[in-house]
Amino acid sequence: MKKKWLYGMLAAIGAFAFPVSAFAAEGEVTTAVLELGLNSLFVFVAAMLVFFMQAGFALLEAGTVRMKNAGHVAGKTVLTLGITVIVWWALGFAFAFGDGNSFLGTTGFLFGGDSAIGSFSVFSEIGVPLNLMFLFQMAFAAVSLAIACGGMAERAKLSVYIVFGVLFVGLIYPIVAHWVWGGGWLGALGMQDYAGSTVVHLTGATAALVATILLKPRLGKYNKDGKPNSIPGHNQVLTVLGVIILWIGWFGFNPGSALTPLGDGFFGYVLTTTNLAAAAGAVAALLISWAVMGKSDIPSMLNGVLAALVAITGACAFVDAWASIVIGAVAGVLTFFTARWFERAGIDDPIYAFSVHGIAGIWGAVSTGLFATPELAETTGVGTAGLLYGGGFGQLGVQLLGVIGTFAFVLAVSFIILGGMKVLMGLRVTEEEEMMGLDISEHGTYGYPEQMSLLQQETSSVKPSANHVS
Repeated sequence: MKKKWLYGMLAAIGAFAFPVSAFAAEGEVTTAVLELGLNSLFVFVAAMLVFFMQAGFALLEAGTVRMKNAGHVAGKTVLTLGITVIVWWALGFAFAFGDGNSFLGTTGFLFGGDSAIGSFSVFSEIGVPLNLMFLFQMAFAAVSLAIACGGMAERAKLSVYIVFGVLFVGLIYPIVAHWVWGGGWLGALGMQDYAGSTVVHLTGATAALVATILLKPRLGKYNKDGKPNSIPGHNQVLTVLGVIILWIGWFGFNPGSALTPLGDGFFGYVLTTTNLAAAAGAVAALLISWAVMGKSDIPSMLNGVLAALVAITGACAFVDAWASIVIGAVAGVLTFFTARWFERAGIDDPIYAFSVHGIAGIWGAVSTGLFATPELAETTGVGTAGLLYGGGFGQLGVQLLGVIGTFAFVLAVSFIILGGMKVLMGLRVTEEEEMMGLDISEHGTYGYPEQMSLLQQETSSVKPSANHVS
């Protein structure tokens, strides 16, 4: 009886979502319809999990910055979604997945729904409606843009987010996506990037690195001798909650890329490797911070979780469970040391975007060239076995080529775009606006109006000492 109810519900979903012609002539529910319904429901839930990761980014970034910028940073996340949805519909989806050449797609602009399938042959046999693939891939693009904008925190003009966001989602990200997933040259070489260590994370992080360099450090970040000062975020609890939401969202990111719950349930294996890596990253980053700093550092642990998730994103379908733990642990340690190195080098990255998403993204791409098993490469139908499984340097070479090509392309185009914007419109708010905080200077109100009003009153009530020397 329960099975009949289940089949009936899936048939109802299929009836609403898909053409009537999909049913048999007698009105009978076919196996094909049930599979289509299950796949569609699976991809829809996965897309919503990835979409909801923006809530995680909002909490993570808002908690990481100072109170006077929290409302601006959180609100920027909604702006990211707004830009992504519109630009992905108009340009991004076509450039990424439309039929074209090995560099970019050239068909399917102003996406017209399932009827436009003729412009997207890469999706012609996957068993999921084109509308849902548009939604799923749009959520990925939004994540990459959120990463790119993270490096601009606490000092970039709101207009910069808008202009660069349009160009990033409309040009930079979709070209890289086409190279690997849309029938481009890296995909033809067999690059293994299951859910986007390179496509999503390295692309966004490289753009963030360029923005961070061109914007220059926040006021007060460095002393005259170049020594960095700590600028702690205002709410570590928000940051922790943001990371937990992102961890959960990754269960749509990686397992959802299987696009089906059917067959041998391969998405469950991808979920397992994803979860193991995240746990290993958390523990490894906490332990290394404890060993180096003498105290177990919570922000380092949180970055370790995210770095591990970034690294396993590309490798989750290609490596054994034990290897996923190694990949996650190495990512957590790498992020801890590279974050400190970049800070000492004068790169003020408030949310450590390049350490967490860039360095870990590179490691994730390289790791499949080392740990990809012959069986999993055959299961996914992408690439060959890694170096440690007798595959030689072939797959490792492809992975390195993909990393170098992506980094060089995004770096160059981002410098051209952001450099041009710096000359034409300026990237950074004035010193006075930065001191006030972007909440009030860009939006006219604070994210924490009561607390900031009290803080201002306390500050203004403190009078200079008679012995003060100006």
